[in-house]
Amino acid sequence: MKIGMMSFAHMHAYSYADALKKQGVDISAIFDDDSSRVVKLEREFGIQVDRTYEAFFSKEIDAVIVCSENSRHLEMVQYAARNKKHILCEKPLALSLNDCRTMINICKEHHVLLQTAFPVRFNSVIRNLKEQIDHGDLGDIIAFRTTNRGQNPGGWFIDPSKAGGGAVLDHTVHMVDIMRWFTGSEVKEVQAFVDTIYHESEIDDTGLLTFEFENGVIASHDASWSRYPDYPTWGDVTIEVIGTKKTVRADAFGEHLSVFHKNKSQNLTYDFVGQDMDYGLISDFIESVRNLRSPSITGEDGLRAVEAALMAYESAKKSETVRK
Repeated sequence: MKIGMMSFAHMHAYSYADALKKQGVDISAIFDDDSSRVVKLEREFGIQVDRTYEAFFSKEIDAVIVCSENSRHLEMVQYAARNKKHILCEKPLALSLNDCRTMINICKEHHVLLQTAFPVRFNSVIRNLKEQIDHGDLGDIIAFRTTNRGQNPGGWFIDPSKAGGGAVLDHTVHMVDIMRWFTGSEVKEVQAFVDTIYHESEIDDTGLLTFEFENGVIASHDASWSRYPDYPTWGDVTIEVIGTKKTVRADAFGEHLSVFHKNKSQNLTYDFVGQDMDYGLISDFIESVRNLRSPSITGEDGLRAVEAALMAYESAKKSETVRK
């Protein structure tokens, strides 16, 4: 199988490329029209980087992975679908529900797969919790408490025209997807506080959100870029599931070693030793393409997560609960 990488704007592109290499899958082409990245990419991957879509799609490619700025997901997915390439698209799927629907529809029209990149589903701790829920070990789910708190990524992530939203968009879609996956239910209402308090920026860096799902489950979510640069790890992804039989708390990045350094600016770091969830995501995408089966995480899943994040922004703007 031959995979093409579309843009290395998003840092996950390097992790996905590494996962492809570990699985013996060829990166046969790279598209990136940012001159500041091209030389580095050509040196690291040893192939010519295409700066036009025409050159990129002239190569032998079975599928593509889109890791561009959020604002360019739509155009890249459209180009890929029209060229009959299966697609794994970085989250958030798009910046509006109309754009999400356009992407889903064009992929259906051209009979190509569209998978949303939600690697947290492939975290071993999260998957174990999913199994417990499915087996009825927790009883009926009553509520969730979730967090996704990390460092400010800077760059285009804090440019509203390219990112479309800040921490709330960046860090809400992951956990909404997990809660939807755990319950099989959709978010029906959102109440949110959104602000910029940790950095001098025109984009949001913190949000406190509450959800109610169609099945009556309630949830809270702390989404922020609140971790300072010298924090021992990038951030966290946690979920507490309150059931009628038991309550279970999972930390997706909790499997780590605490490493103390002498005579270094950062005296303590957390070295993650758990399962590589990006590897799991890429493996799942490859198998979907090989077997031409529906992706385990669809474009519709991407749309529903974006929908919840956009409802949060609307709620904060109006200072009221927003209902579907």
